[in-house]
Amino acid sequence: MDGPTEPASILAPAGVSDTAGVAVVVVTYNSAKVLPGLLDSIPEGLAGISRHEIIIVDNDSHDASVDIALAHPTHPRVIRMGRNAGYAAGINAATAIVGSDLDVLILNPDVRLLPGSVRLLSKRLSDPTAGIVVPQILHEDGTTALSLRREPSMTTAWSDALLGTTIAARIGAGEIVDDPAIYDRGGVVEWATGAALLVGARARRVAGEWDESFFLYSEEVDYLERVRRSGLSVVYHPQAQVVHIGGEYHDNPFLSALMTKNRIRYYRRHHGRLSTALFRLSIVVGETMRFTFGPGHRAALRAALTL
Repeated sequence: MDGPTEPASILAPAGVSDTAGVAVVVVTYNSAKVLPGLLDSIPEGLAGISRHEIIIVDNDSHDASVDIALAHPTHPRVIRMGRNAGYAAGINAATAIVGSDLDVLILNPDVRLLPGSVRLLSKRLSDPTAGIVVPQILHEDGTTALSLRREPSMTTAWSDALLGTTIAARIGAGEIVDDPAIYDRGGVVEWATGAALLVGARARRVAGEWDESFFLYSEEVDYLERVRRSGLSVVYHPQAQVVHIGGEYHDNPFLSALMTKNRIRYYRRHHGRLSTALFRLSIVVGETMRFTFGPGHRAALRAALTL
């Protein structure tokens, strides 16, 4: 791993300050198309946070991701992994060089921070019972993304399989949370997609490193479960907003298969053999019902059958 470049400070607006310290961590992999927009949004997103640093961890991109980061006016510190080590490994590489007293804002490279969003997250994190605070995620058209989730269970798995994720979410039975009230008022949740997470220093201490065995997908489910198990809460704070460009993993057979495998692996860690077999069967049934919908569903089915 190459040594990090020296970070430079970003000045907060005059007369605005906050005592919280935040390290922004972004893991990149061939992210050249989206990274400039994120970096451009960071100064206003960090307004009011007087102590901060930006760390880009690159998983051996073959595009200009590293060059873009090094040339950007925010002057992030850059860590070159030298290989595609996975999302969790990238986060761990960054947090290993971050002071233990700092909160860590983990962002996907296709996120855009809205002005003042980090300060709002940081203020909510001042609640001593909160371990992680997540923002409201908006689509590019300004609509609210359904970013909140329920812990994977037999109920959520079979509801999603038999009814489809949209209907299952609508009736409150699936893994996706589709309750307008929580997206409006905020509050304690089980977990949220990992596109934008502010992990408090106290949560970092109790949860430790991210589990690198997941490589990609389910690593945030695992980490947030460990934070909750420690007695700290995961809080959704809709007043803090970010935009997520995102993409459909179902369009990519490799990613669909990887997501499926890690869903089963995560469930297996917390349940017995019979329960895991029934959980896996729900995926097999659901993906079989949607076999003709696209290559992603076919890849997911093969992954569930062969794991």
